[in-house]
Amino acid sequence: MLALILAAGYATRMYPLTLNKPKPLLSIAGKPAIEHIIERIRAIKEVARILVITNAKFFQHFQDWKKTFSEELPIKILNDQSLSEQDRLGAVGDIDFVLKQEKVSQDLLVIAGDNLFQGGLREFIDFARNKAPASSIGLHKLNNLKQVKKYSQVRLDAEQRIIEFEEKPQRPSSTLVAKCIYFFPAEKLHLIAEYIKTGGSTDQPGHYISWLYRQDKVFGFIFSGRWYDIGDAQTYQKASDEFGLE
Repeated sequence: MLALILAAGYATRMYPLTLNKPKPLLSIAGKPAIEHIIERIRAIKEVARILVITNAKFFQHFQDWKKTFSEELPIKILNDQSLSEQDRLGAVGDIDFVLKQEKVSQDLLVIAGDNLFQGGLREFIDFARNKAPASSIGLHKLNNLKQVKKYSQVRLDAEQRIIEFEEKPQRPSSTLVAKCIYFFPAEKLHLIAEYIKTGGSTDQPGHYISWLYRQDKVFGFIFSGRWYDIGDAQTYQKASDEFGLE
């Protein structure tokens, strides 16, 4: 199994914090956010290698970080060659880029580089492998419906199969949201290229999942514990204050 960390965004909403520093390298609880994610991945013994996809602007930043970071798992930094918001590939485009560049033929665990969570990754992998060859995604239960408007709303059936997936719903009816943790079995990786051929958005992964669950079975696993989707300075400050606390 390979793990892919998505880190090619420009995080313009967090300027000036991210003007000259990639969001996954911002410090949270004493170390870069990406290191918290790698700490979770490290516990998954099936993962043989970690790939980090970034852009031309921040490629050297990640290369410099890697030189100072001690990790037993091999880590490879990939450059998607984009230079700005205007020419970026988007998260789905970046996944497709990695699949082709690295000729990936193994199961793939994908995690956003600004997606901090406490536990449950081992349980998610066990759940996802049990549901394979269907894909699985990580979910989080929010406290109220109003918060759901910022995320992708999800509804599940009794078997935890996704029966509804809606990006940023105006009238939410479920407090379950997707949290940018995905397990794509090797047998289904080709569907990403098929989706891109349809002309669908390559920006947010949710656009792909919204298409995928209509083509094939997709299951959802509900994580427990704290979760921070660091999309703005306020969430970053909240994560800095709270992440790692019991």
